[in-house]
Amino acid sequence: MDGTILIADDDRSIRTVLTQALTRAGCRVHATGSLQQLLKWVEEGRGDLVVTDVMMPDGNGIDTIPAIRRSRPELPVIVISAQNTIVTAIRATEAEAFDYLPKPFDLPELLARAREALSRRPRISELTGQGANAPAAPDLSDTTLPLIGHAPAMQALFRLVAKLLNADLPVMVAGQAGVGKTTIGRALHEFSERSAGLLVVVTPADGSSETLSRAMRGAQGGTLMVENPAGFDAAAQTRLLALLEQADGAISAPRLVSTAGPDPQGEVDEGRLRADLYYRLAGAMISVPPLAARRDDIPALAQHLMGRAAALGLAERALPEDVLSDLRGLDYPGNVRQLENLVRRLALTGSGPVTREELRDLAGGAATPVPTPAGAPSAGPRGTATGQLSGSVADHLQRYFDLHGDALPPPGLYDRILREIEVPLLEIALDATGGNQLRCAALLGINRNTLRKKLSDLNIQVTRRRRVM
Repeated sequence: MDGTILIADDDRSIRTVLTQALTRAGCRVHATGSLQQLLKWVEEGRGDLVVTDVMMPDGNGIDTIPAIRRSRPELPVIVISAQNTIVTAIRATEAEAFDYLPKPFDLPELLARAREALSRRPRISELTGQGANAPAAPDLSDTTLPLIGHAPAMQALFRLVAKLLNADLPVMVAGQAGVGKTTIGRALHEFSERSAGLLVVVTPADGSSETLSRAMRGAQGGTLMVENPAGFDAAAQTRLLALLEQADGAISAPRLVSTAGPDPQGEVDEGRLRADLYYRLAGAMISVPPLAARRDDIPALAQHLMGRAAALGLAERALPEDVLSDLRGLDYPGNVRQLENLVRRLALTGSGPVTREELRDLAGGAATPVPTPAGAPSAGPRGTATGQLSGSVADHLQRYFDLHGDALPPPGLYDRILREIEVPLLEIALDATGGNQLRCAALLGINRNTLRKKLSDLNIQVTRRRRVM
């Protein structure tokens, strides 16, 4: 990799790590903790790539991108940020950043993005030719949306939403109840070029011919969001499809957004959703992972939701680390909606920092502890962990060591054990999702490309099939 990279981050340790890694990769690096210094270097003609943080002592890195583009339209910018929200991803996309990575980022991934950016500089120049005449970006200052997440599945979702904002495609948002599908649908309208128009929502209760016709007229120039199309009866689905086909191609036709369960194709296969209506609504698919697939996001979500509760007039109570750890370890069949309900109850029923005992009392009927994670200390002897993954793995490993008596097992044990766990995990997850790799990746909380590489490396065959419920 060859080129000069300009780094702007107020964290000295991050500047040091990036400087060392990029220098070893063959690049020349200039690093600063000031956006003003960064802009000075850009105006002087230095640098082939910019890597900038968002929140800096002297400004906002994303807000600086237009000035960089005016001075050097061909200069690609990679944004890195600890603000792991959909708003940050959208703002980076609207500013035409080359890419966006959340902190803490994977260093090899950043190096790969930097290499790609350096190799594609001419294309960036073509894309940014509008300069100061580019249309104004929508106001994204509202950060109250509970779309927060550092998990790879959520970051992939944020990027996809940002790309689809102004695409002329109908979008279907699929996932379990309570994951935030409607919120994502609203974001697709509110942050798009259609935000000046109305967002009109129809549900299975609005299936009459008159109601659907009125909704289509109201959504002209804006967005029509269809909640749970499989819940409409057969006659209402026929009426809705006819209205959509009638509006197809019209200048004022609304943008279509719909929400569905985690398996809309299964709803088609089972005859609950017309196939032609499904294909009309699902021009692009956004799969939202359940909260259980991104447990590391729960502490940040809980603190954000506590702040939202305070905005409603409830007490803003501190959530100590031990309480956040307990929140992370609960089961949430109701997903983010259930977590929000629990946090509001905590805000309503007490004052001062939340205690573990208080959380245990409130969560008793609403959530149950998940099995102890592998490697975590158990509450008692290993034999009491029956049914828990960590206990089963520990027993298996102990028997394996016992078989070797006083000798040690052959070298390479770590990789062999991980493969023994990884292969059945991937096979069972694929089977549960009917061989759908996109849904399987979302279930596992990993990137689809990562899943594909693992399947190839482990020689796991994938067969798409209709799932029998």
